[in-house]
Amino acid sequence: MKAYDNYIFDLYGTLVDIHTEENDPLVWKKLALFYGYYDADYSSEELKERYAAIIAGEEYKMKSEKKDDAHEAHPEVQIEEVFQKLFEEKGVKADPTLAVHAGQFFRILSTDYVKLYDGVIDLLEALKKKGKKIYLLSNAQRIFTEYEMHTLGIAKYFDDIFISSTCGVKKPDSRFFQLLIDKYNLDITKSVMIGNDGISDIAGAKSVGLDTFYIHSNISPKLPEETVILPDGTEKKRKVMPDADFVLDGMDMERVRELLLGE
Repeated sequence: MKAYDNYIFDLYGTLVDIHTEENDPLVWKKLALFYGYYDADYSSEELKERYAAIIAGEEYKMKSEKKDDAHEAHPEVQIEEVFQKLFEEKGVKADPTLAVHAGQFFRILSTDYVKLYDGVIDLLEALKKKGKKIYLLSNAQRIFTEYEMHTLGIAKYFDDIFISSTCGVKKPDSRFFQLLIDKYNLDITKSVMIGNDGISDIAGAKSVGLDTFYIHSNISPKLPEETVILPDGTEKKRKVMPDADFVLDGMDMERVRELLLGE
């Protein structure tokens, strides 16, 4: 792999391993109790249904307001506004801070674990020591991701962080990548996108001319399969990897570092 000046990382499934379970009934039961503390009385079932309906409505509204090609738009709602509307629907005037705390409480309830993959800190430190620029481009919610990155101790390594909920657009939309490229006038021939999603990270990055490095991690989207004929005439199924410049079939941060830094 050639040396680059700019390294653009995805977060979840690339640097951070996470598992959330938002459909757990206990999550909604406890969240409904939290809302009840502030006189916003919901059953757990009603709260879950209204949450889903508000998100769907906000996404539709944002798409319909786009002036360009709708098929290119991948808008991202600001989740704290959803939690605020849940208060308002019950006649409660919640300030933005309470809405953020409600959202963060929901995140904590629904998260089984969030942790760095082994070797992430070593990789980021090695890139910084070589004078490389490191950027984050993540489809995520600021009120979750910003705090999780600080808790995990990695926010300080990034020269800038782009989160879809703040930018109002998400991968694979080319405009999300272009925001970063334009802000720092990046030379795309000296920049590489590293991610675990063949569509959001790889296809999106390729659409703006970036080199790409795909890592098939434990939480990557399922890959399509194709049938191949072996020399003995038998058939075998194999995964079809994304059309990235570099591909790693399995999370191995030592190997990632070797490929990125030639070490």
